[in-house]
Amino acid sequence: AMMEELKVTHSQRRYLMEFVKRGDALPLQWPPTSSRQPVPAPSPRACQPSKLPARPHLRPAKVCQAADAYTREKFKPQPTRDLEKEKQRLQNILATGKDEVEDKVKQVLVQRKEEEMPEPDRFEELVNEIQERREFLAQMEALGQDKEYQGIVLAEISQKMREMEIIDKKRSEEMRKIMTKDFPGGNKSDL
Repeated sequence: AMMEELKVTHSQRRYLMEFVKRGDALPLQWPPTSSRQPVPAPSPRACQPSKLPARPHLRPAKVCQAADAYTREKFKPQPTRDLEKEKQRLQNILATGKDEVEDKVKQVLVQRKEEEMPEPDRFEELVNEIQERREFLAQMEALGQDKEYQGIVLAEISQKMREMEIIDKKRSEEMRKIMTKDFPGGNKSDL
């Protein structure tokens, strides 16, 4: 019915029916007839939509074999487990209900973390902070802006110094207590 509406010629009908029988997509342009000259396409080929077949084309077996589609990968063995260690681990689990290896690993990790992060000395931190503030003040003085920051920075430095004095008093009291425990009778030089 559509062909009759479009007034398709007999040769054009045969041409379209060949596409239908093969199951291919219909052509976008009519084939040239003997009476008409072919008109060149005005747009370049890159602008035209890609023509995909209606059904996928199957590749022949020779093409697949040539592309190494049937070759197997070689077996690469993984590192093997130590069976004696596995037996010991299983015995420990059955005997105690716990896996001792996991407990040891956890203990080692906790110990390493404790060893890696030594407790920072607050006194040393304060010394470093005071030094940083002095360097900042020197930089501002070189830029000619020391008057803006001098009061703030000196106040911070005095706070840090006060904190250092408190820490120093606590340390000297602790040392005094330790010394009096070791030497309860005072300083004995005749030991």
